[in-house]
Amino acid sequence: MVSIVRPAMLRQTCFAAASKRTFSTKLSSSFPTKTKPAASILLRPVVRNTLVKDALPCAVRVAAFHASGRRAILPPLPQVIDGTANDPAPVPPANPSHGSYHWTFERLVSAGLIPLTIAPFAAGSLNPTMDAILCATILIHSHIGFESIVIDYIPTKRLPKTRVLFWWGLRLATVMVGVGLYEFETNDVGVTEAIKRIWHA
Repeated sequence: MVSIVRPAMLRQTCFAAASKRTFSTKLSSSFPTKTKPAASILLRPVVRNTLVKDALPCAVRVAAFHASGRRAILPPLPQVIDGTANDPAPVPPANPSHGSYHWTFERLVSAGLIPLTIAPFAAGSLNPTMDAILCATILIHSHIGFESIVIDYIPTKRLPKTRVLFWWGLRLATVMVGVGLYEFETNDVGVTEAIKRIWHA
């Protein structure tokens, strides 16, 4: 990160240390034995790389390219500890509707999108029923995906109000997209025909 933001500063640091080593009385075995002006020595790319390698240890050179200042974009959330360190993690009650059934339903919706997307274009028929099923499946798949994002990144325990806000925002967005798709299917050409026209435009 530093090499991208401040390459000139890093280069100046390397050459300043290298020039000090050049004008010192102790020369390493990799330096030429003939006495030439320091400027001509520094202009050679091979010698210049050697100077940089001799001037800075390997760990310093690697750290210069990988280290960057930590900058907190948002303030940290409130840190609250309930109970003691020896308390077990709470286990929610077993419910197949939120467990295996929910997972199976997600996989079936995701797998069902593949034939529903290919079938209208492969068969060449524009069936309104098939188009409506495709739109409904895409809507359900998108809602489940965004719901998982809200569950993973906005925990109820730490951000209860934000969780409720995003939860109802997601529901409102799903309803609005559903109404928009319904209007597009009934009063316009439909999703499949629109994609076909864009593809052949």
